Amino acid sequence: MNRVRKTPLWKNIRWFVIAALVVGLCASCASSRSANVYSRDQARQAQNVQMGVVASVKSVLIEGTKTPLGTIAGGALGGVAGSAVGGGKGAQLMTVVGAIAGAAAGTAAEEGITRKQGLEIIVRLDNGTLLSVVQEADVAFQAGDSVKIITGSDGTTRVSH
Repeated sequence: MNRVRKTPLWKNIRWFVIAALVVGLCASCASSRSANVYSRDQARQAQNVQMGVVASVKSVLIEGTKTPLGTIAGGALGGVAGSAVGGGKGAQLMTVVGAIAGAAAGTAAEEGITRKQGLEIIVRLDNGTLLSVVQEADVAFQAGDSVKIITGSDGTTRVSH
């Protein structure tokens, strides 16, 4: 009689933990869209500053990142979970199904984890021009606030008090 050897549970758990760590790293790698966060490349660089007044503020949602890491981690996790179901050809089929479902779930999870609340801030510059900037909603603005528009050489623009 041909016996199917099952993978020990601790090995499945090890892959589950590795996949979970990769998904967690995906979330931590997402770049910030905050007015208070500067990249290393922006530090010690001259930036253009314009003055203006907030004309309006609207809450928006900044979509999350969609990198291959979430898909790969989810696929690995789903494959490991699927392989623990059944035996023989059933386990092989469930491994494939689990990997496909896990990849889709990993992509969706990464996007959801890295999604941020934001603000669309319309500023009337001192020269009369209207400018719109979207950034994370970590600083409160309201119509009538005097603000600075700071633009780096890379085009990154932020609104600041």
